[in-house]
Amino acid sequence: MLKKVAVFTGTRAEYGLLYWLMRDIQADKELVLQLLVSGTHLSPEFGLTWENIEKDGFSIDEKIEILLSSDSAVGTAKSVGLGIIGFSDALTRLKPDVLIILGDRFEALAAAQVAMILHIPILHLHGGEITEGAYDDAIRHAITKLSYLHGTSTEEHRKRVIQLGEDPARVVNVGAPGLEHIRRGEFLKIDELSKTLNFDLRQPYMLVTYHPVTLAKEEPVLSFNTLVDALNEFPECQVIFTYPNADEGGRQIIPLLQAYASSQPSRVLAVPSLGQVRYLSALKYAAVVVGNSSSGIIEAPAFGVPTVNIGARQKGRLAAKSVINASINKVNISEAIKYALSGNYKIDGEEISNPYGQGDSSSRVIKMIKNFKFIPEKKFYDIE
Repeated sequence: MLKKVAVFTGTRAEYGLLYWLMRDIQADKELVLQLLVSGTHLSPEFGLTWENIEKDGFSIDEKIEILLSSDSAVGTAKSVGLGIIGFSDALTRLKPDVLIILGDRFEALAAAQVAMILHIPILHLHGGEITEGAYDDAIRHAITKLSYLHGTSTEEHRKRVIQLGEDPARVVNVGAPGLEHIRRGEFLKIDELSKTLNFDLRQPYMLVTYHPVTLAKEEPVLSFNTLVDALNEFPECQVIFTYPNADEGGRQIIPLLQAYASSQPSRVLAVPSLGQVRYLSALKYAAVVVGNSSSGIIEAPAFGVPTVNIGARQKGRLAAKSVINASINKVNISEAIKYALSGNYKIDGEEISNPYGQGDSSSRVIKMIKNFKFIPEKKFYDIE
C-alpha cells in the first residue's frame, strides 16, 4: 500500500534544504508526495517563491495563506492562528500517513499543532539544535515534543532530542538534508551567475543575509546599520544581499537594504530571493558569508567558504572552525571579516570538517518513513 508523505515548506531557505528529499520521495514507487506551501512563499514582498517550486517540477497540493502585512509580535501570533485554521482544512483533505517538518519556524509550529491533534505522525528534521538568540529555539523544541519521528543533523543533536524524552528507537542521526546539494546539485559557473543576476562579479564578493533577532537585545535597524558600516570597510569586495525572513522586525530592514544597494549599484546587489540554484552557486564562489543565517553554519563549511556569524541569533549552534563569531559591533565585525578573508582560520592547510554529515540524509529519512509503525500513545522516555 502506498504511503502518502506530506512535506511542509514555509520559506525559501527550508525549501532548499528539503529539495532532494522531496525529489526522492517523488521518485519512489512506494510513496506519494503531498506538498503544503505557506508563509513567505505566497508573498509578493518576498518574491512569490512558490513559483520556483512549480518550476522545479513539483505539484503544490495545498497553499495556506497565513502572512499578515505586519511587522510585530502580535502579527506573528495572529499568523500562527491563521495557519492553524488553514492547516486544519488542508491536512483533513490530504489525510497523509506522515508529515515532514524541518526546523523551527512559527509557520511550522502551526502545522505541527494541527497534525498532532489530527493524529498525523510528524517526522521532524533538525531537532535538538540550539539557537539561543531567537524564539525559534523554543519553537524547535516544541515541535520535537509534538513529533513522532526525528531525523537529527548530528549525533550531539540526537542525544539532545532523547534528553527531551523521545524514545531512542525513533531518533536517527541522518545528517543535514541541505548538504545533499553539494553531492548531487548542479551549480552555475561564475559568469553564468553574474549574467542571471545582471551584476558584474569580477571582484571578490560577500554573500550577506541578516535576519531580525527575536529574543536577544539586537534592535533590527541599529544592528543592520552597524553591519553595513562594517561592510563599507571593504570597498574592494562586492556584496550580494538577500532579504530577511518574515519575523517581527524584518520589514524594517528591507527598505534600508534597498537604499544601501541603490547608493552603490555597482558594488551592492539586493535580491528578495536568489532561488535554490543561484543561492548555492553564489555561496560556492563567495569570499565569505556574513550575517546570521543557519546556511552560513551548515552549508558554507561544506563548500570550504568561511562564515562571519554575527550577533546572538545562532548562539549555541554546533559549528565548524571556519565559522567566526562576531558581536554587533563595527570593529568586531570588520576584524572577523578580515580574519575570514585572510584564511588564517585554517589549521596547517587541513580541510574544513563539517559536523553536519556527508550529504546522504535523504535515503536515511525515506528508510525511516517506510519502516515506522505509528502508535498514537507516545510514552516519555526517561534517561536513567
